[in-house]
Amino acid sequence: MKVRFAGLELVSPVIAASGTFGYGIEFEEIVSLKAIGGFVTKGISLEPLAGHPPPRIVTTAAGMINAIGLQNVGVEDFIARKLPPMRRYPRCQVIVNVFGYTIGEYIGVIERLNDAQGIAAYELNVSCPNVHAGGMAFGSDPGSLEYLVTRARAAAARPLIVKLSPNVTSIAHMAKIAAAAGADAVSLVNTFLAISIDAQTRKPRLSNITGGLSGPAIKPIALRMVYEAARSVDIPILGMGGIVTPEDAVEFLLAGAVAIQVGTASYADPRATERLAKGLESWCRAHNVDRVASLTGALEIPRD
Repeated sequence: MKVRFAGLELVSPVIAASGTFGYGIEFEEIVSLKAIGGFVTKGISLEPLAGHPPPRIVTTAAGMINAIGLQNVGVEDFIARKLPPMRRYPRCQVIVNVFGYTIGEYIGVIERLNDAQGIAAYELNVSCPNVHAGGMAFGSDPGSLEYLVTRARAAAARPLIVKLSPNVTSIAHMAKIAAAAGADAVSLVNTFLAISIDAQTRKPRLSNITGGLSGPAIKPIALRMVYEAARSVDIPILGMGGIVTPEDAVEFLLAGAVAIQVGTASYADPRATERLAKGLESWCRAHNVDRVASLTGALEIPRD
């Protein structure tokens, strides 16, 4: 079940996605942190963020829309209080999601994290659709993305994963820009910009009006985007978007992902990451797959 990803060795290709697994240690008594490849923290900013006022989450027919607003404790408190307990689980890779409203803030967070122990890599959040500055503003503009990734790669002392936005014309083009600017890997996709309206009150259901759609509803689109990106860049890909079953994970691997992230599924089942890690192992055993890494990019395209 081991895979190599951006210079890291993962005991499993299943990783918990940012914003759905807290700071990791909160799941210690729920999920076996030894059974999963790692997790991505909540978005960490230079200063603490309170996020948006409620309501911040609404359910949809096949998923949910969230507008949390990147609520987090800030980089100093994260390093002092949230990170040290994870040292009890050295094989569970800690990937820190980094967010800023400006390029200077992104770099400031990375530079502060460089001195901290117990971090495996950074995930550069250039794709959050529910904040009014930063986030998707960088991920949807090619020039801004190139400049930010170049600066972040120069500052980062660890592998840099760029989390791409699906709210673009060409995901392959944005993946190429990230790779050319020095990204060690890309993760995709983040949530899709969406809105939910209450017909009775004639008002938006979210205080932020719009938010990010995730869950099984986005899986076919996310899968297509992973497939396109994998055929455009040579750096490894972390795939995500509506993964609920082991078969879902296999599909993302076949499309070209080296590892996958599980997000919204953890809201319905807090043990989803561990369940999927064990389920994927059972699937491989049942289908005579000796190495899960052999599934990456193994999609068979019919020839005329």
